[in-house]
Amino acid sequence: MLSKQNIWPSAGILSGALVWGLIWYPFRALQDIGLNGPLATLITYTLALLCSGFMLPRVWLELRLYYKVRIGWWVVALVLSAGWSNLGYVLAMLHGEVMRVLLLFYLAPLWTIIFSYCLLGERLNRYGYFVMALSFSGAAIMLWQPQRGLPWPQNISEWIGLSAGMSFALSNVISRRAESLSVQTKSFSVLLGTVLLTIPFLLWPRGIPTPLPTLNTQDAMILALLGIGLSATGFAVQYGVTNMLSNRAILLFLFELVVAAVSSYFLANEAMQIREWLGASLIVSASLISGKLGMTAKAKRGIPKQKN
Repeated sequence: MLSKQNIWPSAGILSGALVWGLIWYPFRALQDIGLNGPLATLITYTLALLCSGFMLPRVWLELRLYYKVRIGWWVVALVLSAGWSNLGYVLAMLHGEVMRVLLLFYLAPLWTIIFSYCLLGERLNRYGYFVMALSFSGAAIMLWQPQRGLPWPQNISEWIGLSAGMSFALSNVISRRAESLSVQTKSFSVLLGTVLLTIPFLLWPRGIPTPLPTLNTQDAMILALLGIGLSATGFAVQYGVTNMLSNRAILLFLFELVVAAVSSYFLANEAMQIREWLGASLIVSASLISGKLGMTAKAKRGIPKQKN
């Protein structure tokens, strides 16, 4: 049973899981009218950034305050890793099978262990190697095809989904490393990173459709609601993970898999095979167990902790 102090953090994480489990559908709808993935992402995240403009004074103040303790490079790393996590997620969902991409994304606990060891000096406990084994086994079962040999992702969408999951894990570790930053600064950095990383994709051939598609009222409403929703969800999720123990947070994040499975079945007529369900069960099990890692940090932060 949730205590009063966990109600709002839980609501924040569940809202993020709900939005990200469904967000592939409106992006596909926008693609059908001529707004490709990079352009739709740029527009929606720019709107989200504008909606989050009220955070800018706090963000600027913190960057100036912590510049002297060399936190600037961590902010840059957070911007880039979180930006690709969001952009890669959208691009992968547009062309890949929803559940396969999402399960590759949810190999994040495996990468979290590795990044935590490299960047935070955290050592594995008895659960760590078990999580790694479960994650690798689940991915191998889900991706293995006899005619192709090694269990690699099948297409570019799955590779992008895998890399987005790695970036998601990296951004979470960096967020822990820069623990003095407020929820506002972290949320704003995530949105800014997505906008910045989207721009190079628009410079590629056929990046911006010519002429631009004509948007009707419904299309404009979809873009506006996505922008507002992404802004609110980004803040809610950052608030949730900042104020809740990791083993509880990971359980709530797994609600996204349920939402995506149901929505992809009814909205895209996608269904997984038995082999994929078996691999998925191992990946989900790894995510559940990862909440019990309890690794010990050896690295010195050197940055004063700040209450958000």
